[in-house]
Amino acid sequence: MKSFDAIVIGAGQAGPFLAARMAEKGMKVALIERKFLGGTCVNAGCMPTKTLVASARAAHVARSGAIYGVKIPGEIGIDMKVVRARAETVTMNARNGLIGWFNGMDGMSVIYGHARFESPKIVSVNGETLTAPRIFLNVGARPVIPELPGIGDIDYLTSTSIIHLDTLPRHLVVIGGSYIGLEFAQMYRRFGAEVSVIEHGPKLASREDEDISDAIADILRSEGIGVHTDAGSIAFARNGSGVNVTAGSATIDASHVLIATGRKPNTDDLGLDAAGVATDKRGYITVDDKLATNVEGIFALGDCNGHGAFTHTSYNDFEIAAANLLDGDDRKLSSRILAYALYIDPPLGRVGMTEKQARASGRRIMVSTRPMSRVGRANERGETKGFMKVIADAETKEILGAAILGIEGDEVIHGIIDAMNAGTTYPTLQWSVPIHPTVSELIPTLLSDLKPVQL
Repeated sequence: MKSFDAIVIGAGQAGPFLAARMAEKGMKVALIERKFLGGTCVNAGCMPTKTLVASARAAHVARSGAIYGVKIPGEIGIDMKVVRARAETVTMNARNGLIGWFNGMDGMSVIYGHARFESPKIVSVNGETLTAPRIFLNVGARPVIPELPGIGDIDYLTSTSIIHLDTLPRHLVVIGGSYIGLEFAQMYRRFGAEVSVIEHGPKLASREDEDISDAIADILRSEGIGVHTDAGSIAFARNGSGVNVTAGSATIDASHVLIATGRKPNTDDLGLDAAGVATDKRGYITVDDKLATNVEGIFALGDCNGHGAFTHTSYNDFEIAAANLLDGDDRKLSSRILAYALYIDPPLGRVGMTEKQARASGRRIMVSTRPMSRVGRANERGETKGFMKVIADAETKEILGAAILGIEGDEVIHGIIDAMNAGTTYPTLQWSVPIHPTVSELIPTLLSDLKPVQL
């Protein structure tokens, strides 16, 4: 049996950086990864998908050139092999960078294989047993495949497999109207495919307020994407050239089907029972405010603990664990203010509570909205879709949350994220003097328009 000071299972966006910190402090660390270093972000998530989004936007801008007085003769063509190769290059550069970093690190042993618990302190991998007083789980998540009639009879895509597609679908049907599905829907529409989104529920991006959801649907429809909500029963049947997708009373002839109905944690084959590690009914590992499981010495970081399925929340898990275990700090998971983005174009930047959540909290709240059509920068750029929204506590003057759906919304939201993390009240932020002409300059104006709402 090989002994280490720590074992990290999974090489996503939390575990490897924690392993590196421990190795730098002279500890002997084993980093076990069953497939690729970098986890979902590097290999099947943020990096390849946002590279594809950039290619899709380039095509969209080229087609829109005449609006800006730019004439491009002929049709705008898409070379999907080049598109795919560019995304793959970005992924491989990042993955190889991690490989080089870890290979040159004293005290770090990178082991490729499938790890399983034999007991709370013993892990087996590739026929060997390893032991350590501390074990960190950073095993991530994978796409959920729902049990729908006929799904076993068709060849479908997931968010992992679609990034390797090097041909253009005739008609892509996206099952699931949440964040991953919507990004791929707009992306492939801009590449030139017919696209339909089928959502079982009453609205897209169901986590958002209804006005945000409606605006997202309007943006997608304006680009020719079919949006089918309240779809009811969904079923599949092969036809001569592809798949008949039935959603309620509608039937769509699809060449490709993308299943984007959520993700589930990779915890079902780790031997957690042998270690006594508790999970919830969905398979997420239960952790306390410092990311410790119910078993002493075992911690869970990233997507597998159910406290945020984002690269930045996973990295923050690393920061919390490193601060507490290595730096003598006292950081807590509950102190995190959740923020995220939806990378359609224009993007949605979100932080904190939705208006619906704020109303349900029983607080006296204030709300302000402003259409992007009243933002100078948006008009100058000819990108006026969407709106800004902020929610505040009428008594404490605390900013509770915000949504910016519009040009550069994923960047502009950081002004509010920073203010919320610093505990800055909205009257203080209201008197900042931002740069003109920017989208961010409208934040003080947005805050000045806050009005009380009836609960």
